[in-house]
Amino acid sequence: MLNLLCNLTLPLKAGTALVIISGIALGPEAGFLVGALSRFICNFYIGQGPWTPWQMFCWGILGFLGGIVFNKVDMDNKIKSRNFKVIMGPVVCIIVSILLSYILFLINKGNDKTFFGWRLYVFGFIGLILGLCLQRKRLTVDNITLTIFTFFSVFIIYGGLMNISAMVTASNIPGNTISIKALKALYISGAPYDAAHAAETAVFMFLFGDKIIRKIERIKIKYGIYR
Repeated sequence: MLNLLCNLTLPLKAGTALVIISGIALGPEAGFLVGALSRFICNFYIGQGPWTPWQMFCWGILGFLGGIVFNKVDMDNKIKSRNFKVIMGPVVCIIVSILLSYILFLINKGNDKTFFGWRLYVFGFIGLILGLCLQRKRLTVDNITLTIFTFFSVFIIYGGLMNISAMVTASNIPGNTISIKALKALYISGAPYDAAHAAETAVFMFLFGDKIIRKIERIKIKYGIYR
């Protein structure tokens, strides 16, 4: 499992997906712990650095959110219980929030030359949190819902926080500073990578997410874990 977390990076991001899965299957507290410790251990192989605490926190938050918003009661009847209205709640909140940010961009561009950048992360985060609060413990464990949740949460939360990390950790290099201007530049340049990371994680979740959760649920029942 550790090798899968650390080494399977292309074409699928298994590590990030497994952290979200752990939160869904084991609960938010366990999800945060699994995410934080997994990133810490993985970096002994990949490389430790000032970015490690940021990555630990990001993976931990993803695992925590997975445990908060999903409902596993109907695991054995997921096809019958699938309700796209539930997952569309957070999606609509995100879309509306980003559309609002685009309208504000058209009204007052300021010094920004493009809409794509920090607005996707900031307003996307607002929409994501609002949507998840509305659907807390209501998201069903099926491949479509898992995929949509994974893509948006990884892009907005992991990508948004790690761009801040990049600015902070690079600030000791001559010529680099901690500033809003530098952060805006990082959000613009980092968006393609964050989108690719989110998409690869979402594909892994679509293919294997509900299957792995079912396996963990059977192990929990067999050994009386978390009961």
